[in-house]
Amino acid sequence: MPRRNTPSRPSRPATSTARRPGRPRLALPAKPRKSLGQHFLNDPEILERIVRESGVRPGDTVLEIGPGTGELTARLLAVARRVVAVEIDETLASHVRKRFPDVDNLAVINAAVLDHTPAELLAEGGVARPYRVIANIPYYITAPILRTFLETEDQPLSLTLMVQKEVAESVIAAPGKMSLLGASVQFYSHARLLFTVPARAFTPPPKVESAVIQVDLRETPAIDVPDVRAFFEVVRAGFATPRKQLHNALAGRLWLPPDAAPDLLRAAGIEPMRRAQTLTLEEWAAVARAVAQAQREARVTQAVVGRMTAEAAEDA
Repeated sequence: MPRRNTPSRPSRPATSTARRPGRPRLALPAKPRKSLGQHFLNDPEILERIVRESGVRPGDTVLEIGPGTGELTARLLAVARRVVAVEIDETLASHVRKRFPDVDNLAVINAAVLDHTPAELLAEGGVARPYRVIANIPYYITAPILRTFLETEDQPLSLTLMVQKEVAESVIAAPGKMSLLGASVQFYSHARLLFTVPARAFTPPPKVESAVIQVDLRETPAIDVPDVRAFFEVVRAGFATPRKQLHNALAGRLWLPPDAAPDLLRAAGIEPMRRAQTLTLEEWAAVARAVAQAQREARVTQAVVGRMTAEAAEDA
């Protein structure tokens, strides 16, 4: 398992060393690494707003992904019962440990978050469920991070994530502008955009606009489906070629009888010429049920044909 510090007894951290008007820019322990997509949030008002709107309360456990220089960590430590900070960069992990040497409610894990299950990270931090995730992550791993924490058996209560603005809009989009990521997030959670963040709030400034989203996990998925894996196979098939009409997209990706897709969609109450981004979750569930039925019937037909062929061969 990854390494972590073993904190000693209490002492609350100072509130922040983030940049304020008239103060020098955020001091970095090392040059930002482009390969890791490092952009460090240094606006104290935004940092405080993230904590305030995340819903973190005294008694909560927080899994912080990408603590960086510890600016957000400092504010979380002042509120949460315990913070488990997961940092892939060894230099930054060491910096955070040194910044909070005598804090008893912090564990710093030097690891890539996607290399371990949420349960493993919590155990290494000396905690268990329930917990919340707060993260300022490289934008290129936003989707894998969401999938990891939405699909695990050890789901958090919520995720508060800094993401690229376009991704935030995709996550919360209604049918008409729906995406595969949006369908996945909305299946498991209530998602909303909290606020946008300008590039100048970071060191170094990113080339894209950013936004903070709040993802509150549902007790049960938004819709009842008999087989979640099969449901998402259908959804992924539809979004694999989102510019195609739905009957063409499904026919090209799913094991279906020849030319069956249009009739299958009509049986589900869906016009075959619609496109994936226009469907609601309920409509996707109807399509998944129709696909499952068509596949069952095709397997039965194939089995009958196979048996008849074998019997004919024996008779010959």
